[in-house]
Amino acid sequence: MTHGSSEALSALAHQHLSAETAERWVRLLRPAVRLEAAGSSDEAVGHMGGSPKLSAHLEWPQWEDHGPLSFVGSVDCALLPAGALDIGLPADGTLSFFYFDGQLDDGEALVLAEDRESWAGARVLYTPADETSGERETPAGLRAFPRISLAARPGLTAAEPWHPRIRDAFAPGAPLGNRYDHPVCAQQFLDALWEFDEVPGHQIGGLPHSIQNPVEIEVAEAVMDGDVSWGDPALDAEIGEWVLLAQFGSDDASEMMWGDGGALYWLIRPADLAERRFDRAMFTWQCS
Repeated sequence: MTHGSSEALSALAHQHLSAETAERWVRLLRPAVRLEAAGSSDEAVGHMGGSPKLSAHLEWPQWEDHGPLSFVGSVDCALLPAGALDIGLPADGTLSFFYFDGQLDDGEALVLAEDRESWAGARVLYTPADETSGERETPAGLRAFPRISLAARPGLTAAEPWHPRIRDAFAPGAPLGNRYDHPVCAQQFLDALWEFDEVPGHQIGGLPHSIQNPVEIEVAEAVMDGDVSWGDPALDAEIGEWVLLAQFGSDDASEMMWGDGGALYWLIRPADLAERRFDRAMFTWQCS
């Protein structure tokens, strides 16, 4: 929902909440790396658009019967600020993100978390630093997005109060995805959070900037085939298994527009991340 410095988010919380509640809320913040267009003095840690560099043995990802996926962006794990994340990314190597964005079929086929048949429409590929890699040409029929170099901006992230992580801290047992009777759900505090950081943006790790319900809920429901009701402890447990790997928002400079100003999200289980099983990452997207 919100990305900022520890000082700024703490000040915002203490302005609108009691000292005790503010301190509890601040302890729930999670570190993330915001990815922003690199300036002349910035070190680029990755890029959006352009062409990816992939291991020689990796093929450009395809969605069978639909075609090749578009390259969204990549990050060099070795260049991300040390200690800036609380997820176990590789120490080096490159993560590249691909998505079937409708260029080839005028948006007819949609990649949806709840549709297993569409999961091949979004991929994460990992190229270890010690493997031979080279820049790949964009497949015929696809237009590469303009290349935008990205710089890293470490910070903290806050989630909406109905995010399961926040709900469990202040109102365990409250209905999933709904407001509850607590100061963190007060409209004045919510308005301040939304004004602080309204745009999803691009991000590695941290709490997602969900545009609708928390994206962890969407992913958990999807892997459980939707065969579970909200309020079921099994769903809550599954939700807790997923962390944000990367998020890419709509971006004018890179000519990326995901629905109506939406964002793409890749989530992964920490155990799969530790084993470098990026093929097990889950994808969803949201727009307003």
